[in-house]
Amino acid sequence: MPFSLSGFPAVTTTKAAHLYLYPHRRYHPRAQPTRVFLPCVVYRLSSNGLHSIRAMAEVETQTAAPSLSTGGMQALISLSDKRDLAFLANGLQALGYSIVSTGGTASALEQAGVSVTKVEEITHFPEMLDGRVKTLHPNIHGGILARRDHGHHMEALNKHGIGTLDIVVVNLYPFYEKVTSASGIRFEDGVENIDIGGPTLIRAAAKNHKDVLVVVDHKDYPALLEFLQGKNDDQQFRRKLAWKAFQHVASYDSAVSEWLWKQSEGGNTFPPSFTVPMSLKSTLRYGENPHQKAAFYDDKSLSLVNAGGIATAIQYHGKEMSYNNYLDADAAWNCVSEFKRPTCVIVKHTNPCGVASQQDILEAYRLAVKGDPVSAFGGIVAFNTTVDEDLAKEIREFRSPTDGETRMFYEIVVAPKYTEKGLEILRGKSKTLRILEAKKSGKGMLSLRQVGGGWLAQDSDDLTPEDIKFNVVSERVPQEDELSDAEFAWLCVKHVKSNAIVIAKNNRMLGMGSGQPNRLESLRIAFRKAGEEAKGAALASDAFFPFAWNDAVEEACQNGIGVIAEPGGSIRDKDAVDCCNKYGVSLLFTNVRHFRH
Repeated sequence: MPFSLSGFPAVTTTKAAHLYLYPHRRYHPRAQPTRVFLPCVVYRLSSNGLHSIRAMAEVETQTAAPSLSTGGMQALISLSDKRDLAFLANGLQALGYSIVSTGGTASALEQAGVSVTKVEEITHFPEMLDGRVKTLHPNIHGGILARRDHGHHMEALNKHGIGTLDIVVVNLYPFYEKVTSASGIRFEDGVENIDIGGPTLIRAAAKNHKDVLVVVDHKDYPALLEFLQGKNDDQQFRRKLAWKAFQHVASYDSAVSEWLWKQSEGGNTFPPSFTVPMSLKSTLRYGENPHQKAAFYDDKSLSLVNAGGIATAIQYHGKEMSYNNYLDADAAWNCVSEFKRPTCVIVKHTNPCGVASQQDILEAYRLAVKGDPVSAFGGIVAFNTTVDEDLAKEIREFRSPTDGETRMFYEIVVAPKYTEKGLEILRGKSKTLRILEAKKSGKGMLSLRQVGGGWLAQDSDDLTPEDIKFNVVSERVPQEDELSDAEFAWLCVKHVKSNAIVIAKNNRMLGMGSGQPNRLESLRIAFRKAGEEAKGAALASDAFFPFAWNDAVEEACQNGIGVIAEPGGSIRDKDAVDCCNKYGVSLLFTNVRHFRH
């Protein structure tokens, strides 16, 4: 049985002679010179084993007219994800396509009763190297890449007895799923799950999409069959499939690249270059403003698998999420997820306007609203505990502290879990109320932010009070409850836009000032909201105070603050210490800044 005829064109005078050398190949007559010499190597089996005979054959060729025909319509199918395979194959065969397939896909087709030609019958070469080499062969890629409108391409196919492939349906080894599985994977096994032949087939077909339809998604099978039944050859449809194919391979390659970088440079967060694979989740009604178009994408990076967050939240009820809804819900969820005790956080325009931690989550909710009921109205309310029947009733019925009559209105409620009854009650509060269930956001994420012409990348700000030291630099040492208040205020101020000041007491935010160009103004806003309750409370600043006397530090002391927590680091830190000592206020340096722009 012949194994190969390497490097020489097959030229014979008869169909029988052609099939003797190529027993599996279709015979296509083609024009050749009237007399040629064919050097070849023929292998045969004998009692003495395998022998090689070099032959020089002088053969007469037929003088048939040139033909660009390469046989009937053919589709190559090679799938890891075999969903809807039988539906596709039966549909193609009903339209007159012959099916060429590989390994497990061919077996699945045969079991489904679909007639199939195995790829080795086309390549005349067995699958080898543990499946690493199956379709990487000129008889396959020639049939895909040949341009049908180029005569010399078609003549080359005829010369080498290669048939055209009109449809390529391929998806790739489940590399993403394998390397992110909970059980983990050995490096060697991860490498073996890197697909080589699949991307090569997809790219070849996508490049030649004018002549070859390429499909990588089982959801496109019905559209493919419908297209093939039509009379018009819509190039836009072909281009869309080609785009999807290249995007599919690009996302796949980005996962491989990310994984290999972590295997080789695990401690380095910032690779020299990288790609972020994103998948469209929804088209939004508009962006930050009605005149801006917008969409929401899932980040498919390996690092975000099971990382939680708003992007993976389940929406149980309400209007579709808007651009600003996503921003505010993300801010609320990131904040509430930081707290260990039962906590409620209310956010407006990405700033927490109410935060409270209590053993009784109902009381935490009430205190969070009271922190700034005007801002809380129309905001996003987030919990780090299950929303049960009692909490749902409180959310539905609670009246605004401003007048004791108006029911509080919210855009979104987000929590890690809901009881069946709690969900039912919340659904009855409003048809538009968005109810989200989210997983706690993971730590150690890479934070990206776009600027004109580039991106900024940084580690996420994951530090909590347990990770730092609150160093006492004043003469007065804070009491235990004061230190607890300072830690709570410090955790809150981390989520407020700079310049940020938070005043807190008894695990409740009393007032905050945010986003002001100077720290003194933010401080005054926070005191205005806190009122008389600020006396004896803790104050946290996201950055150091550049001035103390006749400025923010002295004004805080004069307003009765009991303890101040700030990073320190100013050239006038001694002024802040001296000022606090004068007024008998405890001063804590954290050596950690929490800017948020």
